[in-house]
Amino acid sequence: MLGWEGICEFVSVAEQGGFTPAARKLGCSVAQVSRQVAGLEDRLQAKLLLRTTRQVRLTELGEIYYRHCRQLLDQLHEAELALGRHQSVPQGSLRLTAPVAYGESRVAPLVNDFMTHYPQLEVTLTLTNQLLDLVQEGYDLAIRLGHLKDSSLMARRLGSRLPFVCAAPDYVARCGAPATPDALTHHTCLVGNSDEWHFTRGGAPATVRVRGRLRCPSGHALVDGALKGIGIVQLPDYYVAGHLASGRLVELLPEWRAPEEGIWALYPHNRHLSPKVRLLVDYLAERLCHTDWPDLQPPIPL
Repeated sequence: MLGWEGICEFVSVAEQGGFTPAARKLGCSVAQVSRQVAGLEDRLQAKLLLRTTRQVRLTELGEIYYRHCRQLLDQLHEAELALGRHQSVPQGSLRLTAPVAYGESRVAPLVNDFMTHYPQLEVTLTLTNQLLDLVQEGYDLAIRLGHLKDSSLMARRLGSRLPFVCAAPDYVARCGAPATPDALTHHTCLVGNSDEWHFTRGGAPATVRVRGRLRCPSGHALVDGALKGIGIVQLPDYYVAGHLASGRLVELLPEWRAPEEGIWALYPHNRHLSPKVRLLVDYLAERLCHTDWPDLQPPIPL
């Protein structure tokens, strides 16, 4: 594919009226321009330029070839502009995955907002708690929560989530409020994926193994159980923030809150991060980096 060699130099000489001004415009030496144009003429077996000591002008064949080359360069320029527009304005398809509950409550609304700004963008959002293989399954981006395992994926922290321990006021009225994490062993707790609840106070960590009448991996089911007074639950803010703010749930052990957990954007290490993915990640980071914790009701007196 040698067809493009010498074309830019030839067009520049034709438009600038000489080799020296053409070299100046292209930012190269006169010798290089002359060599490229000579190579082009040899390849075409045609004389394109008439050179004299005073001027350089196009031959008849050169005029014909120049018009076609000028159109080609204009089309190439348009193609580069189109690529630039495509890269600067999100469009085309984008595939991402997120956990179910967090995806429904936080990610999906933000992605929908993002799409309203870029009507040429098509998004496939897969909500699943399975850790999908981004490379094998063709995903551009994944939103993950908590502690990340070592992998070949690149990660950017978008924000954090804060777990709360809480219960319905009527449960506290019946059973009292635990004064320390260890006291949870004497309470009915609603257990999710793990029966180990983690806490920190003044930088000192604590872990308590809890038990109770309900065990379920669904945060929404655990919230429902807590609202109905079945027991105490530990869940991230996006499950309980509204209920805490309204007083339907009350926070317990406020001095022993669990450590904040990271919210991450992951993407393949060996894949160029396209502008549309980068813009979406920036959009999510801007809106998730500062979590508005709920205005809580006063703690229940012990």
